[in-house]
Amino acid sequence: MKQRLETYSTLDRLLDPLAEQPETFAEKARALARRWNTEGIDLDVPGPESRRGTPQLPRPGGVASIEEQLRAEIEAIERQDREEEARLARRIEFARYRLELALEEHGLDEDDLVGQVAYDLTNHRGEVEPECKLPGDICKRWFELHALRTELVERNLYLVLINVERYAHLGVSRLDLIQEGSASLFRAVDGFDWRRGLLFRTYAVHWLNQAFRSYLYNTGQTVRVPVYLQKAQKHVRMAIERLGNPSATAEEIAAESGLGLHLVESALAARRSILSMDSPLGVGEDGSGLADLLGDEDSGEMYSTAMEDGSLEEGLGAALERLSDRERYVVEMRFGVNRPREHTLSEVAKELGVSLERVRQIQVRAINKMRTPTLRKAVDPFL
Repeated sequence: MKQRLETYSTLDRLLDPLAEQPETFAEKARALARRWNTEGIDLDVPGPESRRGTPQLPRPGGVASIEEQLRAEIEAIERQDREEEARLARRIEFARYRLELALEEHGLDEDDLVGQVAYDLTNHRGEVEPECKLPGDICKRWFELHALRTELVERNLYLVLINVERYAHLGVSRLDLIQEGSASLFRAVDGFDWRRGLLFRTYAVHWLNQAFRSYLYNTGQTVRVPVYLQKAQKHVRMAIERLGNPSATAEEIAAESGLGLHLVESALAARRSILSMDSPLGVGEDGSGLADLLGDEDSGEMYSTAMEDGSLEEGLGAALERLSDRERYVVEMRFGVNRPREHTLSEVAKELGVSLERVRQIQVRAINKMRTPTLRKAVDPFL
């Protein structure tokens, strides 16, 4: 089939009239996507240099920090107005329809994309060139969608720099926060709906704040404390400050904060400090460490998995024994159990000589059979 390239301008001329009736846009855009796929039309995606200017470093000729370089590069990216942003969002939706149709044509779904694309490859110019192991038309559709999503993310990276200031004083790395916020923009892109008439930044700020808070909750303490308990700790700390008594009882704190007594007690227990096993308990070089007091010198044995009540291997083996031969074969191939790699539905169907839908049915039935308390007990420690 002869391939044809079309530009963003051509696609916008086709999508803009459809956008005048948002309620029917999806149906008509999907029909257009099907026609483009059938005719073998590819989208001419411009490179990132088309939206990036020349970074202006704060100290020309000097040595700039990594954060300063990053800020300069982000500030050099051209921003979009409301109309341009809506057009880009419609292109992303159109590209997603094209990818879905290409996957359907090959009997695949989005789960089959996992592990089939590698990002760590670079060409002779040092540019990243993803490698795709799926059929060629699916790879093209995926690359188009990925390039469009990346463009919307890059054009809004400045939002990360603006909103990170609210959390940068809390004792965590600013670069780590920026990284978390940048990754959250991809989730914002996937959930953004241009039909609502909102600017992308209005919707993305929610995802940014959620990403920043999650990072703080997950890394703020040596032992991770649940989010609800960390919020309770904040109210407990404020109540103690109002009472002016660091030794206030749990009952007094509960009455002042309005929290339940049990929740206050849990929050106070979670505030306990962490002590390293190697830290000396006494004064001087000869001070014994906590490990010296807790160790059992008479045991003479190293730890082994046999000490556990059960292992993941045993739990999984017991669950697989509940399956028929065909069900066990499908599960092992699909999830790479006792095999070098995972296999797609189409690969399993080819091996068994059945349809994709039949393989999917066998997989669902097998997984339902494997949902046993024994497997759950074995898997929980690893999740």
